[in-house]
Amino acid sequence: MLEWLDGYVRLLQGVVDSPWLWLVVFTTAGLDALLPFMPSETTVVTAAVLIGPDPQRLALLTLLAATGALAGDVGGHVLGRRAGPRVLRLLLRGERGLARQEWARAQVERHAAVLIVAGRYLPGGRVVSALCTGSMGYPLRRFVAFDAVGTAIWAVMAVTIGALGGAAFAEQPVHGLLLSSAVVLLVSVSVEWGRRYRTGRQGADELPAQVPTTGPKRMS
Repeated sequence: MLEWLDGYVRLLQGVVDSPWLWLVVFTTAGLDALLPFMPSETTVVTAAVLIGPDPQRLALLTLLAATGALAGDVGGHVLGRRAGPRVLRLLLRGERGLARQEWARAQVERHAAVLIVAGRYLPGGRVVSALCTGSMGYPLRRFVAFDAVGTAIWAVMAVTIGALGGAAFAEQPVHGLLLSSAVVLLVSVSVEWGRRYRTGRQGADELPAQVPTTGPKRMS
């Protein structure tokens, strides 16, 4: 693990003073919406650690990270709108399938803001929120509005944590990255715990007893 982190830090160190850094940040943040193994958060935090106390470059890093993440999320949402309904029709057949689809649509409609904004702190949460809201016909404008808030919070948090870690370990960027990653992990665990606590308080929603007589409708 430490060898991988050290290698990744060295890779970014090689481009930290060139325009390639911004392309790497934007691309990685965007692709993470469809490819969960992309190290978007690690890239942003590492870049912040390496940049150090440079407000202008940190602000640009935040902007590009948030913009890239938003672009990737919107792409996933659009993909869900185009391919999702066809997949759902294949997977959710019959009366029980229709009932489950209506239940899932109700959950998206009721908890969309939490799913879109906080979902990115859960493993694979970005992929699920983008594809799920898209396949369920959640309005694109509403998705973009909520996702813009979520990506902004995510980018500010990642850059701030990375900058603080870099300031604490200016001569040892790997240690700064480890500290920053630990804080990010703590935030992610806290979000997941809060989600489970809220779900436990509310109780599990039951599937509708009756299957709707009409086909699935898109949200207005």
